[in-house]
Amino acid sequence: METSDGLIYAYQLDGKGGGNSLDWQAIETMSSDQGPTWLHLDYTHEHVHQWLKEKSGLESIIVDALIADETRPRCEVIRDGLLICLRGVNSNPGADPEDMVSIRMFCTSKRIITTRKRKLLSVSDIVTAIEQGEGPDDIGTFIAMLAQRLIDRMALVITELDDRIDALEEEVLAGGGQELQHPLLELRREILKLRRYLSPQREALYRMQNEKVEWLSTDDRLRLREASDKVMRYLEDLDAAKDRASVANEALANRLAEQMNSRMYVLSLVAALFLPLGFLTGLLGINVGGIPLADDPMGFLEVVIILVILVGIQVFVFMR
Repeated sequence: METSDGLIYAYQLDGKGGGNSLDWQAIETMSSDQGPTWLHLDYTHEHVHQWLKEKSGLESIIVDALIADETRPRCEVIRDGLLICLRGVNSNPGADPEDMVSIRMFCTSKRIITTRKRKLLSVSDIVTAIEQGEGPDDIGTFIAMLAQRLIDRMALVITELDDRIDALEEEVLAGGGQELQHPLLELRREILKLRRYLSPQREALYRMQNEKVEWLSTDDRLRLREASDKVMRYLEDLDAAKDRASVANEALANRLAEQMNSRMYVLSLVAALFLPLGFLTGLLGINVGGIPLADDPMGFLEVVIILVILVGIQVFVFMR
């Protein structure tokens, strides 16, 4: 549970899937030969900044990466450790899943430090597994398990996007109108935001499985490769969803353009019908002498008959 000084979780792994919970006092007094430890911190707390800079024993470049406000997924080897930044979908209540939450890690054979600003349910999954004795055995297993949890939680979001594009495609084919343009544009925006982080995340996972660090076992590398393959599959699904949204949007735009052209055609016909009538009535309405039929009692009726005949001729010509 998170404390007021930025410590969210801390465990000393027992190598059997479980672990002992630690507090700040235990963290600062324990020795490096007591087994692998995991510290999960909220980097927005000043105490966390102070501990990382003064008591963690980490280089300044690593500390800066762990407390940076904005990061992109990456993996770098620094001496005998790995500096890893990954992202997971935002599953917090009321949040947009495409607003992905970052987690930063620095891992060695004896210690892993993770930092975050917003809650990640994937981390909570690992805590639950440790409490039940089914968690990671060592640091390498922890990294592989966290990567898999992050990727697996993306499956629901990708599936939801596919369902939404299916529904929108059906509405477009059923004759939906302009009200579908905003949902289609919003869907494409969400896809682009997800792809923005998933693409470098795949590269980070690929580097993790190929880096030459002794504490990553063959099984850990295989699990990281599986996670990387899943990300690649999700990227392909996102590309397909983006293309389908573009096709649906183009089909909708074409139908709206056809409807507009049809309406403009009707307006053009009406204007063409009344143009000569307006010309004749305007010509007969000028106040000068010599207006035809001005003194004829049947003049108005004769003009109306002439106009009706003219409209009939126009309609016949337009129909031909």
